[in-house]
Amino acid sequence: MSLAHRPMRDSRLADDLLPVPEPTQPEIEWMRRIKDGDMEAFRLLVETHQARVIGTITKMLGSDTEAEDLAQQVFIRIWKSAQRYKPKAKFTTWLFRITRNLVFNEMRRRKHFAESTDDVSEPAEQTAHEPDQILLEEELQSAIQEAINHLPESQRMAIILRRYEEMPYEEIAKVMRTTVPAVKSILFRARAELRERLAKYLE
Repeated sequence: MSLAHRPMRDSRLADDLLPVPEPTQPEIEWMRRIKDGDMEAFRLLVETHQARVIGTITKMLGSDTEAEDLAQQVFIRIWKSAQRYKPKAKFTTWLFRITRNLVFNEMRRRKHFAESTDDVSEPAEQTAHEPDQILLEEELQSAIQEAINHLPESQRMAIILRRYEEMPYEEIAKVMRTTVPAVKSILFRARAELRERLAKYLE
């Protein structure tokens, strides 16, 4: 009788050993619908990823003044590129590659028209009655953002994608169109620069 049940157990065991398919990305279906001009699919896409895109842009530029406008440009670019979209990689890889390109263009535009780099990121003076802990926390956050602002473009993008978006090295490499070893090298240099600039807070 035990032999009669063995094939069933073996069958269940075989099923357990089968590879588990990766979850389908909803963005692939949304992009298919967006190709046909489906505004509801576009709304879902924007609502899902808008906060991450704005957050990344804000950290890259060191200010949220133009982050929403630039994020809007990212999604407009996605809408216009829908006909050419092919899901060869994760959707977020493509999304952050578009974000990266637009942010770098904006950074270069700012650098070209900036009157002086000395006017940037001076922490605002705090009033004497604020608690010391709040002062220290705000000073630290300001110092971190200022240190990130001083990194070269590629280092800044790599640090933000790794630290704030928690992307794996492989995806960062695809976003930045480079290799995993190159990403690790970029991050190593960026972290060394940040440690140097933030040395007094790390003591």
